[in-house]
Amino acid sequence: MRGIVYSVRLIGLAGRLRRYGALRALRDIEMIPPWVITALRLVTLWVPRRARLPKTRGERLAAALASMGPAYIKLGQTLAMRPDLVGRPLAEGLMTLQDRLPAFSGDQAVRIVESELGGAIGDHFQSFDRTAVAAASIAQVHKAVTTDGRQVAVKVLRPGIEARFGRDIALFEGLADIAERHSAEARRLRLLDVAAEVRRLTEREMDLRMEAASATELASNMAGELGYRIPSVEWELSSKRVMTLEWVDGIRIGDRDALVAAGHDVDALAARIVQIFLKQAMRDGYFHADLHQGNVIVEPGGTLVAIDFGIMGRLGRKERYFLAEILFCFITGNYVHAAEVHFEAGYVPRGQDVGAFAEALRAIAEPIRDVPVEEISGGKLLAQLFATTERFQMRARPELIMLQRTMVMAEGMALHLNPKTNMWETSRPVIEDWVKDNLSPEVRLADMINQLPRIASRLWYFINRDEPEPAPPPPVIVARHGLFWPLLAVGLLITLILT
Repeated sequence: MRGIVYSVRLIGLAGRLRRYGALRALRDIEMIPPWVITALRLVTLWVPRRARLPKTRGERLAAALASMGPAYIKLGQTLAMRPDLVGRPLAEGLMTLQDRLPAFSGDQAVRIVESELGGAIGDHFQSFDRTAVAAASIAQVHKAVTTDGRQVAVKVLRPGIEARFGRDIALFEGLADIAERHSAEARRLRLLDVAAEVRRLTEREMDLRMEAASATELASNMAGELGYRIPSVEWELSSKRVMTLEWVDGIRIGDRDALVAAGHDVDALAARIVQIFLKQAMRDGYFHADLHQGNVIVEPGGTLVAIDFGIMGRLGRKERYFLAEILFCFITGNYVHAAEVHFEAGYVPRGQDVGAFAEALRAIAEPIRDVPVEEISGGKLLAQLFATTERFQMRARPELIMLQRTMVMAEGMALHLNPKTNMWETSRPVIEDWVKDNLSPEVRLADMINQLPRIASRLWYFINRDEPEPAPPPPVIVARHGLFWPLLAVGLLITLILT
């Protein structure tokens, strides 16, 4: 019965893809058998195409997914982070997918606020603008004034969004399960994990208390950071389906002309957005992972204010240490140890050959070691990297995929503001400080001292074998300074995509 339901719904989705001229885009996804695409085209012959369609296949696929509703928008955004799954051209097209939908009525928003907060709308706000100032796939935002006169932004979930997402994501998971049971490539690409990631992200976004908690955690981490801040959360006016934040006046960072007209230093803003992202990711291990141009506002004084904290990324200390050690190996040309670290971290299956993997890393890195960064072809480099991931059956690491995606978004934002931005030089101060603060001999000694209680605990468990032995601490390495920074940045790109 479930198979019949999935088939009917799949045909309906195929009809929508054909209407937007996107069925041909499926040909670029190697794991989809050609006969499946042919069958879908045959059962949708009756569907007429739209008169005007985007130019590229990726953009047409993005338009089709946007027309299908909120869950498909989230699916497209997730696939945009997986060029190993859909290919680079489609991934680039999906990056254009906008998380915007028509607003639902202001009266519905008021009813949801009253239901969530209790009482009448006037008990909480002097005024509540019933026209939404922004509407996305999961929620929309209204401007309001609290009873004590403060301007705020009130985010309200869409009516019935939980049930609709649950139904659509169940279909994703069912199709992913079928694919993994019949395709080794689908198992390598972990399609069930992709579906689970879409579910995890959307379920989290549909509890606005979690988003409010993310905002306060990020604000705590970035306290004291000049030129960057997070709007304060009004907890007494927030719940699962309603979140109230301080209202922010300013110019969206995507409006470069308006920023220039207002007298802002766009070059400085470009550098700051990249450095802030690196500090969040490398220093704190917790970063804003939805850095599109609508989610950063520049206040009149030049301060960057981040908004919309539904998608956040987190890197554990262990992942950051492994990442640093791999980078250090690329910088020093020690590809054998770099390969060993990949195996130790679990990035490459144990059955693969360490020596062959080290040789593959050398083949990628050596040709660009002394090449000026502006002469490096990103497309050719990515093609090599994706070929390597397939050859060694490497599995995607969700936390590093999100880091990679956010890095691309931060870079795109910086280049929009200043096309001459040198990403390597911009990144250098942050990475240099992180290496000095985390991988120096002094820090290694401090970590060794901090590990003494764990060593004693392991010794106790060894003597008393009834208890399992605890996991070993993450590795710590000693780094040298005066590093070749452009190569470090390229190494970071290599590591993120390979992992």
